[in-house]
Amino acid sequence: MEPEAILRQQLVALLTKRQAHYSFEDVVDDFPIDQINTHPPHTVYSFWHLIEHLRLAQLDILDYIRDPNYSYPNFPDDYWPSGSSRTDAVGWQASIDQFLSDRQVLADIVMDPKTDLTAQLPHGQRGHNILREVMVAADHNAYHVGEFGILRGVMDLW
Repeated sequence: MEPEAILRQQLVALLTKRQAHYSFEDVVDDFPIDQINTHPPHTVYSFWHLIEHLRLAQLDILDYIRDPNYSYPNFPDDYWPSGSSRTDAVGWQASIDQFLSDRQVLADIVMDPKTDLTAQLPHGQRGHNILREVMVAADHNAYHVGEFGILRGVMDLW
């Protein structure tokens, strides 16, 4: 297999597979619906807020890759739902489904042989390319997925 194909496969695995950490699917699987709006101890956000943050941040990276007219969202307000917002089972599932759908779009971009992973994004900052953005998304996702898993354990929700 060619090195570029190996790189593409490894990037997709970094985004989508359980490797040295929980996968997204691991931490949301069978999560108790009655706990989605619960704030774990010493946090200002709920379990749903954390999932929604993952979704919003990943979508921002996807938009940055795809949109030549991209404009930066306001941090942190545009990356988190408001502290008092709540959801129901439908909203919870919608956040999960959209995160997974957007993650698949990122994976599809990576696996497309026409995608130049290392070309600077025309509208991006110097040195920003798809390779970098996918690694940032995977890193951010892994961090918060691990956080979710730990908080789920703290709350005895496994």
